[in-house]
Amino acid sequence: MDRKYWEKMAPAYNEEIFDVLYNDKKNIIRKAIAKLARPSSTVIDVGCAVGKWLPILSPLFKKVVAIDISEKNLETAKNNYPQLANIEYLRVNMSFATTQLPKSDVAVCINAILTDSLKKRNIFFSNLAECLKKEGSLILVVPSLESWLCTRIIQNHWQIDKKLFAEKIADRAAAKKYTNLLQGNADIDNVPTKHYLREELGLLLSREGLAMRECEKIEYTWHTEFIDPPGWLTEPRPWDWMVVAKKEK
Repeated sequence: MDRKYWEKMAPAYNEEIFDVLYNDKKNIIRKAIAKLARPSSTVIDVGCAVGKWLPILSPLFKKVVAIDISEKNLETAKNNYPQLANIEYLRVNMSFATTQLPKSDVAVCINAILTDSLKKRNIFFSNLAECLKKEGSLILVVPSLESWLCTRIIQNHWQIDKKLFAEKIADRAAAKKYTNLLQGNADIDNVPTKHYLREELGLLLSREGLAMRECEKIEYTWHTEFIDPPGWLTEPRPWDWMVVAKKEK
């Protein structure tokens, strides 16, 4: 998932990319943002895409810095919310080691660290910590590997949407998928996408001087995973992880 991918995806973003804001029915992320917000503070929206979270952030903070890898995404965000006067838009690649970012009191990063490249992810996490002031707070939402595995086990056991899930794949493709899964890279629409374990997140953040203070499930309905989920399938639900962390160094 590089810049070319997101520039290509930008025109159809609303149709192609999962809407966390809409699907967080319990408003867990909104509540976490409101808890950390101060009228005198600055927040950085890391991977803002087309700006869906900007109307949530703008009234709560003195300044919002909206960054994204895609110029088209940023232009769409500007056009969508011209009335939000306290937003600065910057095109930034968080996977570049030489990235320069303003320091913020709060960082919000929602399903943006998805690359299957370990090297790029390591740089991204370092830059994420770097853009926070000391004692600053991070709200991070990422796909859950536990949820992905749970979904596949349920699908296989009860043969849900059977025609959409291949029972056999060629040896070379199987070997590639196995190698990817060892890193937590599971396919979303045939694109290897990083998914995270809860314990892995704690370790990754601690290495960057960020202490995990909260970790919650952002739960969704089974219609986000299956076309035709059975009516009896309610609990457990698929989920993303939301982590709230504080910069200690």
